[in-house]
Amino acid sequence: MFKRLRTIGPGALVAAAFIGPGTVTTSTLAGANYGYTLIWALVFATLATVILQDMSSRLGTVAQRGLGSAIRDTLQASVWRWPVYATVLVAIFLGNCAYEAGNIAGATAGIITLTGVSDAGVPAVVAGLFIVATALLLSGNYRLLERCLLGLVALMALAFITTFVLVRPSLGALLQGALIPRLPDGSLLTVIALIGTTIVPYNLFLHASAAKHRWRGAEDIADARFDTTVSIGLGGLIAILIVCTAAAGLFSAGHSVASAADMARQLEPAFGSYSRVLLGVGLFAAGLTSAIAAPLATAFVVTELLGLDTSVRSRAFRGTAVAVLLSGALLAVTGIRPLELIVAAQFANGLLLPFVAGFLLMVMNQERLLGAHVNGRIANLLGVTVLLVTAGLGLRLLARSIGWL
Repeated sequence: MFKRLRTIGPGALVAAAFIGPGTVTTSTLAGANYGYTLIWALVFATLATVILQDMSSRLGTVAQRGLGSAIRDTLQASVWRWPVYATVLVAIFLGNCAYEAGNIAGATAGIITLTGVSDAGVPAVVAGLFIVATALLLSGNYRLLERCLLGLVALMALAFITTFVLVRPSLGALLQGALIPRLPDGSLLTVIALIGTTIVPYNLFLHASAAKHRWRGAEDIADARFDTTVSIGLGGLIAILIVCTAAAGLFSAGHSVASAADMARQLEPAFGSYSRVLLGVGLFAAGLTSAIAAPLATAFVVTELLGLDTSVRSRAFRGTAVAVLLSGALLAVTGIRPLELIVAAQFANGLLLPFVAGFLLMVMNQERLLGAHVNGRIANLLGVTVLLVTAGLGLRLLARSIGWL
């Protein structure tokens, strides 16, 4: 067991990618506004993410292919090749630029919570974050990066587990919220946000490419699956714990959430006056890790789909990653309202999620790529179920986004 924990890596990248400022904020709002009622949405989202990410990891481990290159090979002779490429590239790039702006804004909020920097100092903070994220991304030492990200995720888990124990949430209400799907009045958008911040399409590309670099073939499937299950499960657990601590610390007390300081109240039972410090560190860590993962995934998608050099040191790879980082940093200081960035990201996510999940299922049934490790009936059934749900989610997101825009 402990020996296997040393093998955790690619899954940690995925967990760090979806446990960003958006997940921390959305989970806090879910608990503060609806108590334990919406935990079922995170349970579903976590299981669905494990199902899809396991397929993505298996593709990279066994076939030694990224999802982008697998899609390119599958459509090589199709007339739909370039329309599909264009759709994926535009949606991934624009969507990740919007996500990146949210990641950098979240990390900035963490620093402001820690230091009390005024609004006038925000551009300088964003510039500093851009430099740090760029340096880490271009370092090329991804084994070290994996370990750092896993450490940060584990630290956040420990903090919320401690708070969870100290606030003594209602276990009956927790189980009821986890097992019985309910939609209180006005909660639909929160449910969509909880699922949408967990099942992220670019993570399917990121996981396959990271697994390709980490694992060496079918003999590593057991380690890859352990890595996926533990890492994604830990990420989902963190989100659920945030909902629970917010439900016990904010919902039960009738506190509203309008700022990072309000969010910090959920940690006061365990950390008292240090709760603001912990939340600031958490937002900073969540924002920085996600700010690295999004450009990384975009670079894999672009280079694989276009048949360019996928080496992390290639000009195409580095240029794409830095372009996403720079776009996100610029968006973060333009004064665009966070809601508009969220709507843009939701639009891209709603368009791309069922689309990418469908291609992943198609690729995972190709014996020429995976041999005896193609999807079985159960894997396909689970995958199709997730696909149908995400397609419905995508339509709702598109409808809502179009209505807002």
